[in-house]
Amino acid sequence: MSIATEPNGTATDNVELAQPVAKVVVAHALTGHSHSLGQSYMKAESPHTRGPSPIDFDGLSFPSIGARERREDTEETRAARIQKISGAVRTILECIGEDPNREGLLKTPERYAKALMFFSKGYEESVTHLMNKALFQEDHDEMVIVKNIDVFSLCEHHMVPFTGKIHIGYIPQNGKVVGLSKIARLAEMFSRRLQVQERLTKQVAIALQELLNPQGVAVVMEASHFCMVMRGVQKPGSQTITSSMFGCFRDNAKSREEFLSLIRRSGI
Repeated sequence: MSIATEPNGTATDNVELAQPVAKVVVAHALTGHSHSLGQSYMKAESPHTRGPSPIDFDGLSFPSIGARERREDTEETRAARIQKISGAVRTILECIGEDPNREGLLKTPERYAKALMFFSKGYEESVTHLMNKALFQEDHDEMVIVKNIDVFSLCEHHMVPFTGKIHIGYIPQNGKVVGLSKIARLAEMFSRRLQVQERLTKQVAIALQELLNPQGVAVVMEASHFCMVMRGVQKPGSQTITSSMFGCFRDNAKSREEFLSLIRRSGI
């Protein structure tokens, strides 16, 4: 990442992505600002298809048609948003046979509205702002792994939680590395929204691939889905494991096995 200076003296971040994404979309996506492209990413894509990059639509990522508006909330519009969710929760309480006016439930709609805003706070975050000033040049070309990162997300099919751990590794190219805490924050950003585990895993991998252009990226996630535990087949203890690998991790069996053996290893 390099720092450029605007004519007015304001520093701006310039991030070069080496992956094949349309330059106009990438340049706009990385700013995190709300200037219009004329034709938005969401309009350009079918609602049933998604583009190849999770770093689109002002860096706020797909599928998030209302993310920009939410990110730019004022105190007044955020309060109105919470009030609207609270009203919907009150309706739900009535529909399941509860009395929203009884003592234990009086403040539940507002509490749940605020909790839901926190559970989905990833919609408000931009990849570029998240990675701000966290890309460095370092003489290192061996594997970097951050493992056992706790993640909490909401299944987009039932809006119940799935929780687990994600392991992220990459091999730098040309000495380009990222701050370790930012790797965990990237996983947090993509998980704090309505998700499916397969997409979450791949979004993290593609984002790192586009930001760093490393020799390879590997992401493995293991999670328990409450939609399988509390309802449906009701199988406590079941785990879902997904992986997404690029570059040398996909093409080279030895690199892939080294990564998998390291994330399986316990202790320090």
